[in-house]
Amino acid sequence: MNFKMIGRFLAQIISIEAVFLLPAMGIGLFNGEYGALKGFLLTLAIMVVLASALFAVCRKTEKLFGAREGMVCVSFSWITLSILGCLPFCLSAQTSFINALFEIVSGFTTTGASIFSDVESLPRCFLYWRSFSQWLGGMGVLVFLLAVAPSSGKDKGFTMHLLRAESPGPDVGKLVPKMKQTALILYIMYIVLTVVNLIFLLAGGMSLLDAVCTAFSTVSTGGFGIRNDSMASFSPYIQVVTTVFMLLSGINFSCYYLLLMRQLGAVFKDEELRAYILVVAAAIALIAWNIFNIYGNLADTLRHSAFQVASIMTTSGFSTVDFAADWPGFSQSILLTLMVLGACAGSTSGGIKLARVLLIIKSLRRNIRQVLSPNKVQVVRNNGRAVDEKILDNTNAYLAAYVIIFIASFLIISLDGMTTGTNVSAVLATLNNIGPGIEQVGPMCNFADYSALSKLVLTVDMLVGRLEIFPMLVLLSRSTWRRSANG
Repeated sequence: MNFKMIGRFLAQIISIEAVFLLPAMGIGLFNGEYGALKGFLLTLAIMVVLASALFAVCRKTEKLFGAREGMVCVSFSWITLSILGCLPFCLSAQTSFINALFEIVSGFTTTGASIFSDVESLPRCFLYWRSFSQWLGGMGVLVFLLAVAPSSGKDKGFTMHLLRAESPGPDVGKLVPKMKQTALILYIMYIVLTVVNLIFLLAGGMSLLDAVCTAFSTVSTGGFGIRNDSMASFSPYIQVVTTVFMLLSGINFSCYYLLLMRQLGAVFKDEELRAYILVVAAAIALIAWNIFNIYGNLADTLRHSAFQVASIMTTSGFSTVDFAADWPGFSQSILLTLMVLGACAGSTSGGIKLARVLLIIKSLRRNIRQVLSPNKVQVVRNNGRAVDEKILDNTNAYLAAYVIIFIASFLIISLDGMTTGTNVSAVLATLNNIGPGIEQVGPMCNFADYSALSKLVLTVDMLVGRLEIFPMLVLLSRSTWRRSANG
């Protein structure tokens, strides 16, 4: 295990997080929020000391490590980011450490679940920090590091291990031959999408800070609201703009790259993208049919159904209505199904991802055909290309681990005495990085009533879901820490 390499990466990650505290501190200073500013200053001091110590100890090391180190490095980086990122809330006496950790992990993992019942009373610098944490976590913290860090030309493959461990989806490919360039392209597209969204929000009359926070939370599919009612009190124009950009952010960013390269045919032939459009359209139509009698006109019905479908399927977590209280059970069931599915791999959304769902369906169909024709070779294909059996094995292992973690988490948080529907949706909302559930954790409620133990379990679920399970499980494997383990 290359511990020095991991330590040096942690130092770089802490340094980046320290720099990103500065805009929030500037907002706090501008608004005279000196109590919150104190928390940021103390956190900044802690980060500087930790980063300096790690740089001093781990300065000289080779960049040679394999998948094992990549998984550990990503997991430790996200845990460190979360622990340090929650300190401003604690050190300014906004809430307890457990609550602060839950809140910031919800931010970095783009979950959007909150323990604050009155977000409008929070200092403006905290509203910014919450939303920015989602934007940073949306594309990936280490992806950002790979995009901006100078390249020495002696990477020896470590960049691929890091990107594969942090990026969502059953498989990670390169847009261009070098991974650093791939990371840079991803972030450029991510920034452009955020800026365009910001311009549209400003055109709708939003203040600059509100528009920035909303754009961060939308393009990252995070869903932290700056109002207590999420997006319900904003104009229909703002809600429509947010719907569009949530849906755009749920698309695999590789499709945008193909569009830039004018490879329209490859985009239109993408099976996952076609499935995404079909599921979104079908869900909107079914829910609109089911709730039409509530709103009485087609425009409002379509606006609310499209917004909630986009929000839940892309795992954003915004809301314009209290669907957990006001909508029929059929519509709620559709939304619960979308919670599990998620949007496209290679996007900023959570959930199992449609790419995995398609592979599971195709693998099941292949197995049925093999039963009927045992001597015939059956190959699973995606976009016309044969899928590597390792990817299918990883997909099946992911699904098994997902079910085990879901059941274990559900049983533990059930000790708090909440309703079954609340507990099921709470685990789904955190494990799939969505945010709101139903009943007592619905879109107009929060997670504050859960015990400290349950909040820790749900916090772990958020990290596990964002990192696609395996990097976090690697930390618990004894073989990870054996000297003889292969990298």
